[in-house]
Amino acid sequence: MEGGGRPSAVQAALLAASTALTALLYSVYRQKARVARGLQGARRVRLDGELRAVLLEAPGRCVPYAVIEGLVQSVKETLSSQFVENCKGVIQRLTLQEHKMVWNRTTHLWNDYEKIIHQRTNTTPFDLVPQEDGTGVAVRVMKPLDAAELSLETVYEKFHPSVQSFTDVIGHYISGERPKGIQETEQMLKVGTALTGVGELVLDNATIKLQPPKQGMPYYLSGVDFDSLLQKQESNVRFWKILTIVFGFATCAVLFFILRKQYRHHRERQHLRQMQDEFRQAQERLMREMNAEGGETLKNACVICLSNIKSCVFLECGHVCSCKECYRALPEPKRCPICRQAISRVVPLYNS
Repeated sequence: MEGGGRPSAVQAALLAASTALTALLYSVYRQKARVARGLQGARRVRLDGELRAVLLEAPGRCVPYAVIEGLVQSVKETLSSQFVENCKGVIQRLTLQEHKMVWNRTTHLWNDYEKIIHQRTNTTPFDLVPQEDGTGVAVRVMKPLDAAELSLETVYEKFHPSVQSFTDVIGHYISGERPKGIQETEQMLKVGTALTGVGELVLDNATIKLQPPKQGMPYYLSGVDFDSLLQKQESNVRFWKILTIVFGFATCAVLFFILRKQYRHHRERQHLRQMQDEFRQAQERLMREMNAEGGETLKNACVICLSNIKSCVFLECGHVCSCKECYRALPEPKRCPICRQAISRVVPLYNS
């Protein structure tokens, strides 16, 4: 603690950082909890012949947050894989990723480094259809690339290692970068994939559409079932809740430490004032007794207990005012009762 009982700069910075981090974690936790509550309250609808009737009865022909499950089916043409025969899909993502080793001058180690140098995503309109054929109902999926949890299946992956000459190797060691190669990847959302959609379900003329919700809730297109998706979000909420509680306790501990220091400083100041008052009263009483009795006996009495003979010389101030027992009872750090100067050492006084 600094003078006056104020917390030090380090303690204040630690408390501010801990409080800010706890507030940030709590904000993330609240956002995750809101998403989980929204998923719990989402309306589950079946992809069957009754779906159109359900939307006609809904206000504005819209279910603001609905859960629907079905199979992926292209509307017109499909996308064909560039590397795998007879592989058809509705979303295709081609990625070229560079892999290299970079020298870290701080740790003096070679670290792996990856960088996407090119990525292209192709899409074609697609519907979600029920697993049972013949129902004649389909849900058009809008803006699929805006959806979270959209997991594309990797259908092709190949690593092309770099070919390096001896001169290249020397140059790479000098520059601190060693290329390893290029990884080529193709990912697709295949036709016939089971998909769980969570978003706004709306009847637009004769087309049923699944689109991003307008209430700020997340839009999902996931390859897992809804129960697994909900369980994942609830587990995420628990994780952020535990982090918030841990850092909240840490903030409370730092605050308790600072307040405890301030309380102890306050108690020490009170004790010091009390000792000063007692010393002043003892001096006044001693002066009265010396004036009343002539005071030869009280002249050599300890100014603290007024019963024992002075037997200590305090250095460096040189005052002789206390007996040995009262010196030992002085609080740490020991200071002279007369001038309040710190006592570096004590020399015993022998009265002849």
